[in-house]
Amino acid sequence: MIGLYIHIPFCEKICHYCDFVKGVPKNQTVVDNYIQALITQIEQTKKQYTYFDTIYIGGGTPSMLSRDQLEVIFRSLETYSPIEYTVEVNPESYTNEKGLLLKKYGINRVSFGVQTFNDKHLKRLNRAHDSSMIEQGIKDLKKLGINNISVDLIFGLEHQSIEELNDDLDKFLDLDVNHISTYSLIIEENTYFSHQMKRGKFKPTDQDVESDMYDLVKKRLHDHGYEHYEISNFAKRGFESKHNQLYWTQQKYIGLGLGAHGFNGTHRIEQTKSMSKYLKQEFDVKKIFQDETVLRNDHLLFLLRLSNGISLEMVKKRYNKDIYELYPSLLKKIDEGLLEEVNNHLRLTHKGQKLGNLVFMVFV
Repeated sequence: MIGLYIHIPFCEKICHYCDFVKGVPKNQTVVDNYIQALITQIEQTKKQYTYFDTIYIGGGTPSMLSRDQLEVIFRSLETYSPIEYTVEVNPESYTNEKGLLLKKYGINRVSFGVQTFNDKHLKRLNRAHDSSMIEQGIKDLKKLGINNISVDLIFGLEHQSIEELNDDLDKFLDLDVNHISTYSLIIEENTYFSHQMKRGKFKPTDQDVESDMYDLVKKRLHDHGYEHYEISNFAKRGFESKHNQLYWTQQKYIGLGLGAHGFNGTHRIEQTKSMSKYLKQEFDVKKIFQDETVLRNDHLLFLLRLSNGISLEMVKKRYNKDIYELYPSLLKKIDEGLLEEVNNHLRLTHKGQKLGNLVFMVFV
């Protein structure tokens, strides 16, 4: 399989936790010029790739673009008929008119940026929507026949209680959507929250409380028929993200747009992060060669994120060695209760899912 990722680096406002390549545009001319450069990249890509299994348009906030701006992008991609076609949408910038446009151009999956249903926490995160917009948007998408919807949900928010998380999960389950990406709040460098924390104005969640929250999320979702197929992702059967699985199984994907990443099987490819260069259509692609050891490390690390884990037989066939010969310290991780062997697969335990970085460092 092969996928296409397209990055829209614009937001109406910057979330306090976000470190993605993004910014608030000075005016619509900047956005129009960006789209023009993006279309140039898309047209160049069409000459080389006639088919993509998946397309994912992310950001930033793709849905903050006007209907006409979105249509320019969608029209340029009409030659492709991907199995899964995803667009990221934020509740505050969704409209029925944009929903109809998604339907018109064959977008069959929407990733809805919820983060929390609690208005107090939404305000603290500097999100632009309130809880009422979430339900309105998802109900409208369903009426239009777009039923493959994923919700992003963050837990471990500052001063968030277990009861508040439980209420978030209640509201999510009431929406009856098929996929959820849920993860604890991470304080990334050079974000508003990181600066606040350095000044003593942000209090991170206690690790024991965060652990209890993870347990609650897993139990509630499992009880309602969601399969935990990747550390941070749960889905009803058949609704797992095909595009994200390309990343996790080391398959090829093309990245277009400011700061976008791709992988061609031997190189990690990075687009320029300079908006001035990008608008001049100086895409300044950076290719980073991946030798056999790096490819193997990445392959096994990402497989370990999946609930099925790593096939021990596959490792022997593909790499001509037992996994414990390649990585002896994995045995210690088994002794520590972070890993287990099940049906000739090595996978994270429940404890290991919560402390995954202690295992992943083996492959770094």
